[in-house]
Amino acid sequence: MAHRKYDAPRHGSLGFLPKKRCQRRRGKIKSFPIDNPSLKCHLTALIGYKAGMTHVVREIDVPGSKLHKKDVVEAVTIIDTPPVDIVGLVGYIKTPRGLRTFKTIWSSNITEEFKRNFYKNWYKSKKKAFSNYLSSDKEEAPNHIFKDCEKIKKYCSVIRCVASSGVGNTGLSQKKSNIVEIQVNGGTIGEKVSFCLDLFKKKVPINDVFQPNELIDVIGITKGKGFEGVITRWGVTKLPRKTHRGARKVACVGAWHPSRVSFRVPRAGQNGYHHRTQLNLKIYKIGKCEDPSGGATAFDVTKKKHNSNGGVPLLRRSKKRFFNFKRLYNRVQKKINSAKENNFF
Repeated sequence: MAHRKYDAPRHGSLGFLPKKRCQRRRGKIKSFPIDNPSLKCHLTALIGYKAGMTHVVREIDVPGSKLHKKDVVEAVTIIDTPPVDIVGLVGYIKTPRGLRTFKTIWSSNITEEFKRNFYKNWYKSKKKAFSNYLSSDKEEAPNHIFKDCEKIKKYCSVIRCVASSGVGNTGLSQKKSNIVEIQVNGGTIGEKVSFCLDLFKKKVPINDVFQPNELIDVIGITKGKGFEGVITRWGVTKLPRKTHRGARKVACVGAWHPSRVSFRVPRAGQNGYHHRTQLNLKIYKIGKCEDPSGGATAFDVTKKKHNSNGGVPLLRRSKKRFFNFKRLYNRVQKKINSAKENNFF
């Protein structure tokens, strides 16, 4: 009679503990690519909204594989990426305990979408955010900004832009923009500051940051599932049908001593709504939503739009730019995602 082996790999990774609900609604960029001063100044990340999914047919080019030179159907995710507004720049100083903010410079064209972040009720507010900063003596204001820029160039080692997502150009009913800090890589500190100041009165589109066939990392919050048991949450084996007091359980949660349950033992609890980073997603296409041939490719030249006739479900119609890449496991439409350059690029 056959019997099971005595050892088996554990179910579920301990690297993602604690499996708690994430405190923030959008993905936070916790590390940026290593700076290379020999390159031109460029932004390293952008923010977008998941529109939905579709599929592409592509030819596999992997010599030695059984799929070599064969067509495969792959799921792809469409991210709606309206141009972002650069509303400020932040200089950071390196300290023994990490980076510390030194100076922040704000743009003169701060959008209403950005200002809404500073009020609980925009309709009843006086809408005075940044009014003192922007209405300071017009003759002294440029001089004040010039002094701050010189201090940043002298003392700071990291420069990041403050970007406001163009949520008004999506089909969402949301009026308050999402804010993200984007690190500027390449060039000297002086060149980075000048690069940010030049972006203050411009909108940055997706194709100024990423290019097709580039590998990127996407950061977002997974779909929340609520409180779930060990079978679904950890993938442990279900017990035999005749088991006393239930089968969808862990049979033994530990020895008598130490008289406590180890953190390594699978337990029921929150599943989903976790902060996750997905690595090495390849961008297949970047296009304009209003382009009548936005859905066409080099091999499929049929004239068709990226938007379907009825629009993307839940998002109505994408209005500006979009890009699609290999399957994203953040399964919630309309949810905001941060895309950044690959750290290993």
